[in-house]
Amino acid sequence: MKKPVLLVVDDDPQVLSAIDRDLRSEFRRDYRVLRASSGAEALEILGELTTRAEPLALLLADQRMPGMEGVELLEKARGIFPDAKRVLLTAYADTEAAIRAINNAYLDYYLLKPWDPPQDLLYPTLHDLLAAWQAKYKPRFQGLRLIGFQWSPLSHELKDFLAGYMVAYQWLDFEATTEAETLLQSTGFTPADLPVVIFEDGSVLARPERAAVALKIGLAQKATAELYDVVVIGAGPAGMASAVYGASEGLKTLVIERGSPGGQAGSSSRIENYLGFPTGLSGAELAHRAWAQAVRLGAELLAPQEVTSLCVQDEYKVLTLADGSEVRTRAVVLATGVSYRTLNVPGEHHLSGAGVYYGAARTEARSCDQQDVYIVGGGNSAGQAAMYLATYARRVFILIRGESLAASMSAYLIEQIGQTENIEILSFAEVKEVCGQDHLEEVIITNNGQQERRPARALFVFIGAKPSTEWVQDIILCDKRGFMLTGRDLVSDPRFAAAWKRDREPYLLETCVPGIFAAGDTRVGAMARVASAVGEGSMAIKFVHEYLDE
Repeated sequence: MKKPVLLVVDDDPQVLSAIDRDLRSEFRRDYRVLRASSGAEALEILGELTTRAEPLALLLADQRMPGMEGVELLEKARGIFPDAKRVLLTAYADTEAAIRAINNAYLDYYLLKPWDPPQDLLYPTLHDLLAAWQAKYKPRFQGLRLIGFQWSPLSHELKDFLAGYMVAYQWLDFEATTEAETLLQSTGFTPADLPVVIFEDGSVLARPERAAVALKIGLAQKATAELYDVVVIGAGPAGMASAVYGASEGLKTLVIERGSPGGQAGSSSRIENYLGFPTGLSGAELAHRAWAQAVRLGAELLAPQEVTSLCVQDEYKVLTLADGSEVRTRAVVLATGVSYRTLNVPGEHHLSGAGVYYGAARTEARSCDQQDVYIVGGGNSAGQAAMYLATYARRVFILIRGESLAASMSAYLIEQIGQTENIEILSFAEVKEVCGQDHLEEVIITNNGQQERRPARALFVFIGAKPSTEWVQDIILCDKRGFMLTGRDLVSDPRFAAAWKRDREPYLLETCVPGIFAAGDTRVGAMARVASAVGEGSMAIKFVHEYLDE
């Protein structure tokens, strides 16, 4: 933690040096003493402290200074650091001005020159003031801070990105907190520049791309080697399992993730049926643990980075990345996972990220305090989100097309939902339209054939599974829904048999291109569970070994 600051201001160099010396002698153990020779210089220092999130405990200013008198400076400082103690240093002739300042500028105290000896005339007063300040002082958040608008899709995207990488950050809604406005002013940016990210080192980015934020928080986006044994595309449970086993078994392993680690599982607020975690854990926590484990074992990870094309050259696989660079590898594991399908109802595109969210229950839950929220979907992710949101929202409505959750949700979740008073299931229900000017205000739904218009703070969508395979369908054989065909599916059906060119049969998770494997939800016939994805990711490395040994 950074020490609280004591700032002294005086235009007389001798007086400034004397009080600086006395303050350091008595308070340097617990406070950092700064000094300024004018009111303008003091305001610059206050701005820098705000940007760096350093606390100001006390401001001691001389009254008679050219350009800006002490009382004026203390009044301006109150708007920047309202809780800091403010002391006026004055001569006897100015005591009347000091007394007026106590009433008009909320001055905490005034001290007369000279203050010798400080043990009697300076330290007792300052100790009392600082003790009072410490009693109310709450240390500021030390880390990344994000200033934005609650209903800004870009603000939501940054929040979701940071949460996905488990980066601790403080969210400051510009329209809801005076601290956000003061902090933004200290950066030199305006509300038109929001969202603004302030990093712990004091550097600032306005409306940043995710890649710029990733660079600042230490994520790599450039490959370091010319050739890899295996490149894993996607950092969901399947991809991270491949990375852990590949690296632990001595393969030169690279993982490329275009978003946040964890895939769909990463957005789950609580996973309670994964082996070895009896009390459950969040999807983001599971992904973060897997990421750390893969790195410890020697895997290299690039994120956020996207693979835009894949081709085969002389048995090597060449990946082209979004930034134009290329990566060469001997084998590939495609673990690109699936994404939630969009609602495709009127208003959805306009309000996406501004009240309509795909996943992201953990990111936006606190903003739903004592409001009504709606969830579309009946799978485990929807159920986990409902349980998490129920701790904040007034009521949570789960909309499902069928009669009950039994066909698509685990029994333990159904039981928990049934025991939660503020969760209500709406059967045979669909969203027909979402309404609002700059954010979601109402949802129009059909419920048992009846159309209703209801107020809504947020709508969370967890429907369907759209495979992220568009970019490889020119070389990888997929079914009509876009899921990749692997193993026996390639040779058992005459329609696909011609796509396999080797004398041997394809390995269980191998696609129509030898040496390119698919694992997890993106594969035909995959079971949409974390444990099965981890199993497939691990198995894929076994087949990579067999392929490389040919």
